[in-house]
Amino acid sequence: MNSLILLTSSRIVLPVAILFSVYVLLRGHNEPGGGFIGGLIAAAGIAVHSLPRGRNALVRLLRVSPKALIGSGLMLALLSGLPGLLLAEPFLQHQWAFPGGLPLSTTLVFDVGVYLCVIGAVLTFLAYYLEA
Repeated sequence: MNSLILLTSSRIVLPVAILFSVYVLLRGHNEPGGGFIGGLIAAAGIAVHSLPRGRNALVRLLRVSPKALIGSGLMLALLSGLPGLLLAEPFLQHQWAFPGGLPLSTTLVFDVGVYLCVIGAVLTFLAYYLEA
């Protein structure tokens, strides 16, 4: 696809989409958002960047295979359930820690796993339709 407008505007869209997707990811436990919608926003930004540039630009941008993102996301989501099991609670029973008053939980680890899975799935699908 040779679109000068898309080629130029995607340089602005990509960083804005990534920043907004991380914002949506991080606020997802307490507000609307989370890993799924954050991953869709990031994948849309990467797709807009890759459409006028082709499959090689997508591979250069990601530096890993989109399928590797799916696998690492699944591993993170799976690992987020293990602390509950180690504390004799149900699998995926999320655990909270408050180091220095900052609330951290395994929920965020699960959401990051979903985020990576969604990005990987969308970009795996997209890669088949991009020109080399």
